[in-house]
Amino acid sequence: MSGRLLARAAVAVVIFVAGVAGHAQAQAQDRYALIVAGVAGGDKYAENHKKWTASLESILAKRLAFAPDHVTILSESGTPTAIATRENVTRVLSSLKERVKASDTLLIFLMGHGNADSTTAKFNLVGPDMDAKEWKAALDGFAGRLVFVDTTSSSFPFVQAMAGKNRVVIAATDSVSQRYDTVFPQYFIEALEQGTKADADKNGRLSVWEAFVYASQAVKAAFDQKGTLVTERSVIDDNGDGVAKEATATTGADGVLAKTTFLDPEPASTAANAAVAALERQRVGLEARIEELKGRKDQMPAGQYEEEFEKLAVELARISAQIRAAK
Repeated sequence: MSGRLLARAAVAVVIFVAGVAGHAQAQAQDRYALIVAGVAGGDKYAENHKKWTASLESILAKRLAFAPDHVTILSESGTPTAIATRENVTRVLSSLKERVKASDTLLIFLMGHGNADSTTAKFNLVGPDMDAKEWKAALDGFAGRLVFVDTTSSSFPFVQAMAGKNRVVIAATDSVSQRYDTVFPQYFIEALEQGTKADADKNGRLSVWEAFVYASQAVKAAFDQKGTLVTERSVIDDNGDGVAKEATATTGADGVLAKTTFLDPEPASTAANAAVAALERQRVGLEARIEELKGRKDQMPAGQYEEEFEKLAVELARISAQIRAAK
């Protein structure tokens, strides 16, 4: 390569890294959560919901360091303003739409029971239920990143209804015919609690994709252990097309956004060292670019993909080395 080309390449790298850093800094975020435990339908289910809700609340507060006033819980046995009713759900969502900024992330976690027919799917609440279209309408105009996790039976139609730009949508089932009570919520919560165990790439942070994969694998293992037919297959959509895929699928563009969406806080070094903080944000930006590039691989000439991937991988390795040296 000539000296002139090398100089141009160096300038391009500097501009690219500066752009990633600026983008990452602009994305400094706050995190919110709404947990809705709907109608249990029996003592056994009520006990599970109570246990899972308490566990998730504790994880959000302690391990994931959500601010106390950023977590809202609606349940079957809550106080009048905290009962899982349609009125309270829509009121809370309206408030969150006003509070959550474009750079923030909102986790909505539904547990309980769902049902569906040929036209719509519903999440069972105390009193009138809310169908997928009503959930969509309640969140229209939402500015932040949305992580919508419906862990109920027959939840698949929520994928198409809730899909959109800057949204990760997860359903516990891939069909409305999967009507049995689900165990997916147990294992998704377990993934958030385990953290390191579910962190597949061992980068010290747990992405939404990793939590989804961990829970999906654990569900299958639970059915295998019992020796029974798998009655729930979780799916994810994060590119807005409403066409979801399972964790084990080798095709499909979904996964890019989920792999670079985190519910845990930035590492402690970010708060303690401004230089490391900037580098870590650059790393997240580069990882996002790599995942986006992987999603376009099938539409690119092989040579172009390899060239772009190599540039990003080299830069990621350089940034990672600087982070390790600075800690």
